[in-house]
Amino acid sequence: MNDTPHAPLILIVEDEQRLAGLVTDYLHASGYRSAHLAEGTTVLDWIRDHCPALVLLDLMLPGRDGLSLCREIRAESQVPIIITTARVEEIDRLLGLELGADDYVCKPYSPRELVARVKAVLRRQRSDTTLSQPQPSGALTLDPTRLRVRSDTTEIELTAVEFALLETLYRTPGRIYSREQLMEHIYRDRRVVSDRTIDSHVKKLRRKLAELHPERELIHAVYGVGYRYEEQTGASA
Repeated sequence: MNDTPHAPLILIVEDEQRLAGLVTDYLHASGYRSAHLAEGTTVLDWIRDHCPALVLLDLMLPGRDGLSLCREIRAESQVPIIITTARVEEIDRLLGLELGADDYVCKPYSPRELVARVKAVLRRQRSDTTLSQPQPSGALTLDPTRLRVRSDTTEIELTAVEFALLETLYRTPGRIYSREQLMEHIYRDRRVVSDRTIDSHVKKLRRKLAELHPERELIHAVYGVGYRYEEQTGASA
């Protein structure tokens, strides 16, 4: 383990020893501490005892599979989770993200890219802390650790994809995002999805946001272009 004082601690849950060693070297070179577990049965206890800054979680593990671990970790901790796996089927991607994973990296991957993902997730978490501070009456408060959105005393829960969509639009009110730009922000694995998929997510997100503000539309469609977030009362463009 890297003994750099106060450096973020990254837990690597990976049964491929050579790969785990390579990732460890890259993390240490980037200033992180790390610990390694090669099977799944001790992961939850280790997280409770050591409170890592982030977990790199392989799906195919001896002892416990990564998806069930992800579910149990998220049930009691909001530690960021990046899933790493050779299972590239779409259902695994969706399950991983719906269970609360923050990112998803398919094997084989570049350790340099993986470290970049770690930095991005930790940076986003620090930025989200600012977003989740108390806001003026009627404004939205985003809680990325629980995938929830609050307005005054009312709170709703979103899926991981819905939260990523809202967060992207919310950060820059008034900016118009094309469907392609939204896909790039939401699906970091660069998978191919249709414009209709984004429209479907927006429809579901709007329906949920209406529980917070039934009197006004927060996500506006810009005909032929995309979507924007705006808190003012008014019809969609």
